Amino acid sequence: MKVQVRPSALEDLARGYRFYDMQELGVGAYFFDSVSADIDSLALYAGVHPKAFGYHRILTRRFPYAVYYVFEKNEVATVWRVLDLRRDPKSIRRSLESIKAE
Repeated sequence: MKVQVRPSALEDLARGYRFYDMQELGVGAYFFDSVSADIDSLALYAGVHPKAFGYHRILTRRFPYAVYYVFEKNEVATVWRVLDLRRDPKSIRRSLESIKAE
């Protein structure tokens, strides 16, 4: 199965990388590698995760983040956002609704 990562999700990953690297040098790279591994797992497990706000949601293993994706019938998992779960749920909903215009 194919996994696509949209620019909006890449921006989220970059933002998380910068945040964690400001906490301690090197943690940003660990964040990126950990979340990337979770995204890579979608090649095997896409579509089995529960839906939230209209998207499938996988919780990352090591950081308080969620990966929001859609699973299409043509065997493609498209990652739209990677969001920090410490945010207000209304903010998360707005972030996900804003990408419908893309």
